[in-house]
Amino acid sequence: MIPDISMKENVANYCAGIGSDPLLVQGAGGNVSWKDGDTLWVKASGTWLSDATQKEIFVPVDLAHLQQAISAGHFMAPPLVRGESSLRPSIETMLHGLMPHPVVIHLHAIEILAHLVRYEVKPSLSLSLGSKIRWTYVDYQKPGSDLAHAVREALLGKPCANVVFLQNHGVVIGGSDIFEVDVILKSLLDMLQILPRTASNIPAPNSAIAVADSRLYAPIQDKVVHQLATDMALFERLASDWALYPDHVVFLGESASTYESIDDLIYRSNHMTDLPELIFVRGTGVFAETSFSLGKQAQLRCYYDVLTRQAESAVLNSLNSEQIAELLNWDAEKYRIQVTKT
Repeated sequence: MIPDISMKENVANYCAGIGSDPLLVQGAGGNVSWKDGDTLWVKASGTWLSDATQKEIFVPVDLAHLQQAISAGHFMAPPLVRGESSLRPSIETMLHGLMPHPVVIHLHAIEILAHLVRYEVKPSLSLSLGSKIRWTYVDYQKPGSDLAHAVREALLGKPCANVVFLQNHGVVIGGSDIFEVDVILKSLLDMLQILPRTASNIPAPNSAIAVADSRLYAPIQDKVVHQLATDMALFERLASDWALYPDHVVFLGESASTYESIDDLIYRSNHMTDLPELIFVRGTGVFAETSFSLGKQAQLRCYYDVLTRQAESAVLNSLNSEQIAELLNWDAEKYRIQVTKT
């Protein structure tokens, strides 16, 4: 398939720009699409939007096939890839197919996500946005077919909407072209902006910790992330509000491994057969093994950015054990981790 060159260039340039902004895109998160006749070009699973101008990250799929499946209520129908691409279309391909707009973006933008992880968020969205934005809202659903079905129902109830907020997940924006989408996104970011809390003055650790079997945990290179262990309000959130959205769970696991001190870490590691990859030591910092990938680092920073935009009194809406299990046992997400950058 040969895409509309001008559309492809505009979308690719835009994706490369937002893909380099961690407040908008984190690692392989988010996806973008555009419709070209009877073809939907959608980001491939596990690829990075920041690579849009350097690599082929978009896959052409049969749009008519998707629309027929949507009309029949078959939201689990696999997309039909056109041509000989070896890439796998995004998990959210059906979502992009059902949106009526020529261009669609789905992002986990920090300023928006910080609202969507809160309990009873809809009233605050209504207060902040009023009638300035044509939006609708979907309660948390497992990404993929469940989410696509829920978004379809929401749009049937409000067909004029070009913004869909996804509880504990992110935002979907549709427009006539990438420039209209950008205007809407900037308006949302302006209206939903939250100032992050002031960082503490505790210095980041600069040396690794050796534990059982000579395994080393090195300090996370992103120095502000150590606030998750040195700011006590944030540290307490690790236990109560870890599983806030799908990508966090998929890349960083179902729970945080926390320790009261380095001595506690060393003692417990001597009695464990399966040591965690990422650890948080109270008052000291955040450490990880060398296997901790760039994609995981991006998700850890995203978590920090979301938490620092919460008041200490804010009640967050974490995913439950059933929702977490659905994500961790999902082959589509295992594939995405496998192809994501190391």
